Amino acid sequence: MERATMVRPSSTFVKINKKKLWVSLAIAVLSLCFVPINVSAAVRRQTPQQHHLSRKPSPKLRFGRNGEFKILQVADMHYADGKTTPCEDVLPSQVDGCSDLNTTAFIHRMIEAEKPNFIVFTGDNIYGFDSKDSAKSMDAAFAPAIAARIPWAAVLGNHDQEGTLSREGVMKHIVGLNHTLSQLNPSELHVIDGFGNYNLEVGGVEGSGFVNKSILNLYFLDSGDYSTVPAIPGYGWIKPSQQLWFQLTSAKLRRAYMSPPNAQKSSAPGLVYFHIPLPEVASFDSTNFTGVRQEDIGSASVNSGFFTSLVEAGDVKAAFTGHDHVNDFCGQLTGIQLCYGGGFGYHAYGKAGWPRRARVVVASLEKTEEGGWGTVKSIKTWKRLDDKHLTAIDGEVLWSKKHTGTRRKKHINGSTA
Repeated sequence: MERATMVRPSSTFVKINKKKLWVSLAIAVLSLCFVPINVSAAVRRQTPQQHHLSRKPSPKLRFGRNGEFKILQVADMHYADGKTTPCEDVLPSQVDGCSDLNTTAFIHRMIEAEKPNFIVFTGDNIYGFDSKDSAKSMDAAFAPAIAARIPWAAVLGNHDQEGTLSREGVMKHIVGLNHTLSQLNPSELHVIDGFGNYNLEVGGVEGSGFVNKSILNLYFLDSGDYSTVPAIPGYGWIKPSQQLWFQLTSAKLRRAYMSPPNAQKSSAPGLVYFHIPLPEVASFDSTNFTGVRQEDIGSASVNSGFFTSLVEAGDVKAAFTGHDHVNDFCGQLTGIQLCYGGGFGYHAYGKAGWPRRARVVVASLEKTEEGGWGTVKSIKTWKRLDDKHLTAIDGEVLWSKKHTGTRRKKHINGSTA
């Protein structure tokens, strides 16, 4: 807010308006009392501000001239203090010299191999309990994306806030880093649960008829950390206020997509990212998913109904989570793919001999009758292992305009699925 310019009034004006002035001041003071409580929550633990001063503006997301938009998902880095932080659950031959720096090296390898247009970090980005300085840990964890000048975004997990910054403080620090498109919360809402609820729009190819239209919508939500209700044990969940925001945002984007110019007949496809998997993920077994399930589903002990909200909205084609490090599967339920990223970080628990991994998603455009680029025709995914060859596995079509859920359970040569 800009400071108002002070003008010295005449004494006559003051006498006439003195009563009105006191009334106005009283109203102003009372209005401050109704500012949402979460605005002042960060006072408990201060967030470093130097990144906000040097942050460079980030470009608008849009499809490349090859008609593709590629997303790299990085789940559960569990970054702490770098070289001094040991690896967990690796082979005996890998123990010596293994640290957070292995996680950093893996990100660099993935960026070089896949050349993503966008990177999403889906929570437990740092392991706050083992971090001496949460801000420094985040700076190091996200450094490869920042150094590569690739637009990126992050959501929070259940461990990010366990260090020297509050949950709000962690998200504020992330928002201040270079090249990030992360947001603290929707600017149009004063009350919403959690931190890091926002959406991003991906525009069409430069020079195409869809250059100023979002043809792929990305949603990000804070799935919480742990239940704050004494009678409900376990992990957190996506609350009604967040679901309402998602529903309103989805409806607004649908209206825009189906309006001129280039009005479309249905919604643009959407992808959603958060940390803790939904309870519905537990309904899958080896007959109806691609990948592996090696541990129990770590969802909340209550079902808040967010999956129903996704189905009702009708635009989301896939949801991507982390949290359960040795699960890496995708399964389709009621037309929506529910996917794990697979454990990425070396300081996170894993399974010795089972390589760390990352998920890649590519949305591809169709050609128009005039030969230009149109709207999204398909969304594909695969995973890459942190082995000698960055082996690509489990390629599948998550969604297409004609078919959904087409699986190809085989290894992939190269970076296409």
